[in-house]
Amino acid sequence: QMQLVESGGGLVQPGGSLRLSCAASKSFFSISLMDWYRQAPGKEREWVGTITSDGITGYADSVKGRFTISRDNAKNTMYLQMNSLKPEDAAVYYCKLNSAYGVYWGQGTQVTVSS
Repeated sequence: QMQLVESGGGLVQPGGSLRLSCAASKSFFSISLMDWYRQAPGKEREWVGTITSDGITGYADSVKGRFTISRDNAKNTMYLQMNSLKPEDAAVYYCKLNSAYGVYWGQGTQVTVSS
């Protein structure tokens, strides 16, 4: 059973940066399409961005130019570098793995953007 563990969330001031990590427990991470999602209180979960197994990325318009997704297949880990954070970026951030073996979600990590 694949497990995904997010980390790196916390409190940051507007304009600040955070880097989230998503660590996978099994090596088929390296051949899997990975997503970041987020969910703010009272709102639906929304897609943030995607990275393919070979590193091609795509982003939601709301984060394009500020967020960067990367991955290290040797470490079974995906990252979300978040810069120029805004109060509206505050949410629980989730990673999602898509594979022939199934679809898996992490438990989420809280990001709070406040002065």
